[in-house]
Amino acid sequence: MKVTVKDFFELAAFADAKVLAGEKNLENPVKKVSVLEATGREDVARYCSAKNQMMLTSFFGIQDDAKAQAEVIKALAEGGNTALVVFHVGEVVKRILPEVIEAAEKAGLPLIAMSEKSKFDMGDVINETMSKLFYGESSSFGNDLINNTIFHLLNFEKYNSFQSAIRAAALNNDFQLILLSEDFNPIFYVETRHKTTIDEAIRLGREKEVEKQSTVYTMIDVNGVLTYWGPVSIKDSKYFMFIVDNEDSYSKAEITKLAEIIELAMGMWKYTPERDAKAEFIKALRRGNKSLAYTLKEEAGIDGEEIRSVFFARSIENNEASAHMAEFEKNEGLKILTINEGDETYGIIIGPQKEGNPCTNLYNTIKTDKRVRIFHVTGIDGTEGAADAYKLIGETWSFVQSVFPYKRVFTKYELVLVSNCINIQLQGGYIKKNYLELLEVFKQMGENKGKQLLDTLETFVLDAGMNSGKTADFMDIHTNTVQYRLKKINELLGVEITGNRVIPGLTIALALKRLERVVSK
Repeated sequence: MKVTVKDFFELAAFADAKVLAGEKNLENPVKKVSVLEATGREDVARYCSAKNQMMLTSFFGIQDDAKAQAEVIKALAEGGNTALVVFHVGEVVKRILPEVIEAAEKAGLPLIAMSEKSKFDMGDVINETMSKLFYGESSSFGNDLINNTIFHLLNFEKYNSFQSAIRAAALNNDFQLILLSEDFNPIFYVETRHKTTIDEAIRLGREKEVEKQSTVYTMIDVNGVLTYWGPVSIKDSKYFMFIVDNEDSYSKAEITKLAEIIELAMGMWKYTPERDAKAEFIKALRRGNKSLAYTLKEEAGIDGEEIRSVFFARSIENNEASAHMAEFEKNEGLKILTINEGDETYGIIIGPQKEGNPCTNLYNTIKTDKRVRIFHVTGIDGTEGAADAYKLIGETWSFVQSVFPYKRVFTKYELVLVSNCINIQLQGGYIKKNYLELLEVFKQMGENKGKQLLDTLETFVLDAGMNSGKTADFMDIHTNTVQYRLKKINELLGVEITGNRVIPGLTIALALKRLERVVSK
């Protein structure tokens, strides 16, 4: 229920309180109560400004400065605070001067003076007001959020399911409810307003990392719509729920209590959420179960032809990566669907065809965190192509890191190269022998000199993108030394190593050699 400044005058602690100014605004809503310690405008703006917050003070720091008191009151009103209650009038503040009262009246901020004869101190007032905010009181049963919601949710005679009961409760109490899977895909929702989209709310929820919050619900303003997020457990499975307060009528404490009641009601109705079709679709692609993926795509609302990229990533479950992904969705008009398993994330990017490489750009943006590893195939041929892409990733991701140890984002080009090397390694025979013999010439230089030149060639081709400056950085040697060694390598091989007809075979030979080191360990 909505609690106003006026409602607090029903409490015993406010029995002798007097309204000195702002009486016409006693219907201001109150969501929380705090203590004012600010002594000037800057302090108020930085520490004390909050919408629908009632402040308690004794003006200790400015007890003899009416001008400062007036400025603080103006700043409180500008910051959205809902009222100011002054204690110890006659003791700390000898009296509240007319200019202070006038400032409050002009600002429209209710100014309330607690009687010096009152037996209630500030702590008592905080206890009573917080109790009022949390539990509320109402003579009208129909307007009481908690009681009215319970009435609908436990009306087993009128409603035949939890879904119909919660819809009635939401309509009667002007709230909305969205239930998300652990992977943040909506699986049930009751919408009673349409001021913003569920997708936009989910994007902001991911940015705020609500999945890491405790059971106390986190408030997020989504384009002017107040949403409250928190985890729920249904039949020992984890879900997320967010509740929308349509008219900003309820406190965070009431919303938290409402969420607890809804969760209990789910158990009493033996409610089982529908399966997360989007997550199951991704899992089917990962397993290579193409027939199941085709069956699920319609239920998941996914057009296979709109799959732009599939990826597997490690260590991207952090605030920075979430912010990049949310910004990408907003700017590119593409949708990222993910499932998380510990530190591992599997996902697809869907949407209309875009010019350039927005998906690749996203991965390269996320990789700034050195812990991150992303394996992706971008440029997908429908649902079947997406399943094939996951097969490629699954077969190569653990090996490709050994072949390209300095990379953090691996494209289909690196994955395909390593896939071919794995097949050559498994088949053995003359194909493998032909490639490895391309490097036999280095043995002619002696063990130390040959290894030095081969290491330089490996770094130049596989790590540095055939850039001598980067090669020098990787090997911590001078660029001139790299140039000298590359010249020696050209002479030894009898070819220009950067030539179009030379580099493909040389790259596979070097990748095979690195792969062999991993396999032989």
